[in-house]
Amino acid sequence: MDRKEFITTCGLACMGTLVTGTLLTSCTSMKRVDGTITGDYIALNPKEFEKIKKDKTVFRDYIIVQNNSLRFPICVYRIEENNYSALVMECTHQGQELTAYGDKLHCSSHGSEFDKMGNVTNGPAYDPLKTLPVTTEGGMLRISIKST
Repeated sequence: MDRKEFITTCGLACMGTLVTGTLLTSCTSMKRVDGTITGDYIALNPKEFEKIKKDKTVFRDYIIVQNNSLRFPICVYRIEENNYSALVMECTHQGQELTAYGDKLHCSSHGSEFDKMGNVTNGPAYDPLKTLPVTTEGGMLRISIKST
């Protein structure tokens, strides 16, 4: 294989990987919502996790809550029907914003990964993500943002 053929093959392989990754990511069920801050809480309707697929209600694994008053978005995972995990999407390694991919949050700067409970699954980060308490009141989720 000569140099030109090698470079062409590598370029095509990289493009294929990029396109495949983009297609797989687009298949996930991510939703962004604007959270309304009331006092020290963001109220969120649990129905935000619902979507209709083939005339059946299914649930998103997570949603991203954003608000201009927040420094970083919050990823809220639906663990089970009345159990949620809210994580500040700030990498504990160098403070970069994370990206949600299924059950993981990923830092594109240095490759750190975190699970849906905020635990480090891949370094260089070694501290877990900041978690926010989630309670249910009046049919709404209340995410405490006191210390964000």
